[in-house]
Amino acid sequence: MDEIVIRFFGMTGQMVSHDLSRIEREFKIEIGHLQGQPDEKDETYYPQFAQAVRDEASFMARHYEIFYCLEKSIRSQISQLMESAEGPNWWSKKRIPQKVHQDVADRIQKEVDSGTTRRSDDQIDYTTFGELGEIIKANWDIFGSVFNSQKAVEKVMSNLNTLRGPIAHCSLLAEDEVLRLRLSVRDWFRLME
Repeated sequence: MDEIVIRFFGMTGQMVSHDLSRIEREFKIEIGHLQGQPDEKDETYYPQFAQAVRDEASFMARHYEIFYCLEKSIRSQISQLMESAEGPNWWSKKRIPQKVHQDVADRIQKEVDSGTTRRSDDQIDYTTFGELGEIIKANWDIFGSVFNSQKAVEKVMSNLNTLRGPIAHCSLLAEDEVLRLRLSVRDWFRLME
């Protein structure tokens, strides 16, 4: 349970950092909480994009970062719990729904066939957000000891999956959806209380 508290603390820190960044942009001030981080924007092409699009990108970057951290932490949590229950080769056992297993294998093969560098050696890194929820549901005998309600997990994962769409596909999140994202992240951590 201490590990969950530490993760929650880390996510809270990320959210505070994002809020401080927003304040810096909004009021055009330098608080200095991210000192030493270079601006790595491509100055050859970046200025050619419309200012409105660049402003949207800056606004959406913090939501992407929150979601990135959340999705990575969920994958890590699933891996740790499954490895504790099933051992280091948990992915190859019968605990992963067949469709998820096959879709992940297809994604890996597609990446290999493209000649690009593989994103990871861990199969779970090839799962979609929705598939993570399927893994949790299919292994409730393991995850039920961590989460307080399977229906609540399904609901929160569904909300997060819906919010993921605009974030992953370069669309602006409406003000209500920004709030919904924050609440959904809080709901996720509340599931483990």
